[in-house]
Amino acid sequence: MADNIGTFLAKSTVRAADMEHRQKINNNIGKYDAVVPQGKAQFQNVDLVRSRAKNIKWKAIETLDQRLEEFESQLNRRGGHVIWAQDAEEALRAIGEICRRHECRTLVKSKSMVTEEIQLNAYLEEMGIESVETDLGEYIQQLDGEAPYHIVTPAMHKSKEDVARLFAEKLHTPPDLSPEQLTLVAREKLRAKYTEAQVGVTGANFILADIGAVAITENEGNARLSFSWPKVHIVVAGIEKVLPSVDDLPLFWPLLATYGTGQKMTVYNSIISGPRQPGETDGPEEMHVILLDNGRTNILADAKARESLYCIRCGACLNACPVYKNIGGHSYDTTYSGPIGSVITPHLRGLGEWKHLSHASSLCGNCTEVCAVKINLHELLLKNRHDAMEEGLQDHSERIAWKIWRMASQHRWMMNSGSARLKNWMVNRLFKGWATHRSELEFPAKTFNQQWKERRKSGVKS
Repeated sequence: MADNIGTFLAKSTVRAADMEHRQKINNNIGKYDAVVPQGKAQFQNVDLVRSRAKNIKWKAIETLDQRLEEFESQLNRRGGHVIWAQDAEEALRAIGEICRRHECRTLVKSKSMVTEEIQLNAYLEEMGIESVETDLGEYIQQLDGEAPYHIVTPAMHKSKEDVARLFAEKLHTPPDLSPEQLTLVAREKLRAKYTEAQVGVTGANFILADIGAVAITENEGNARLSFSWPKVHIVVAGIEKVLPSVDDLPLFWPLLATYGTGQKMTVYNSIISGPRQPGETDGPEEMHVILLDNGRTNILADAKARESLYCIRCGACLNACPVYKNIGGHSYDTTYSGPIGSVITPHLRGLGEWKHLSHASSLCGNCTEVCAVKINLHELLLKNRHDAMEEGLQDHSERIAWKIWRMASQHRWMMNSGSARLKNWMVNRLFKGWATHRSELEFPAKTFNQQWKERRKSGVKS
């Protein structure tokens, strides 16, 4: 636990003081903030749309077992295969077996946070398989040896100059290429990999239970190439991605586009319902869908935390969060950053080791305000804090500090006792944890209670 907390504090301290980093992030998020209202304009009542989406996800999650079994049955009818993975190890083992069976040497992968969650690229590298990220942002991050920085925009923290320098170093291109030229370089490199690859891996934005299909929405077309060129298509999806019906997509696709990038609709939208069928000329010969739990049923079992499974990974809460804007995505040191990551990571990876993320919040409520499906994120952050307290996961000094604070708050004579100087010393020097990463507290010379009594005594009207 100490290592995770220490890593978080060290990384966030460095990033918070990095003015160049802050300028890049605020610039990119500012562009996002400017276009989101344009996307919202397509809805007559965007608040009603969000409420309806939340209700649909509620229905899906409350009947999750039935929806997933329905999906499996429908996909099997069209020759697809469903693999149930309890954890990352089972998912990786299944992918490894498929790759070995097809003598895979090169694998192309579209943007997928769940494959980052199971650390697929590292596993494939150990197997001697070249795994190529085909999303431009992910490709940039892979070249730089970094994890994605943001759920939707993996290389948000990099400027065009940063990318030009990276390409010059890794791909030996001229160091002054424009963004358009850099894109063409990446396109040339990646196009060759699609035809070389024996296996293509994608995630899934949504799992459509009634027709046994997965829905993918993207802006570059790389996901479409990743699942249509190779002979084998592997989908890795968290079990929470399910929607009851294909008829829900006309609501969720534009909602995800608006809150993810400010678009009315992303450029490429695909529904994949199995491998190539008799008489069809393109598509994979095999399709495997790995349904990943990896701690999600822990969230499902908690009646309050279950709401976090409604998330459609639009990234809006990250863009709205004042903490994320200052410390950046990598400071969280986990797959899912920002408010949603701080809510779900303690359930996915253990509250004891990750409870500190729920304190990386100002509790301003902006994350809840902007959530596409109205998840009460700030309340769930508070719930995580409460659960950590109930389970006795605070360290000894923290428990003593809050016990004393509680006693003082409940007894007026204690609040009125002692000088302001003594109180300042106790909070800022005796209990050093408060002032280590915050401004020092300064108590007024007189408490509110004392000032109130003096005003009443002197006859001053309130």
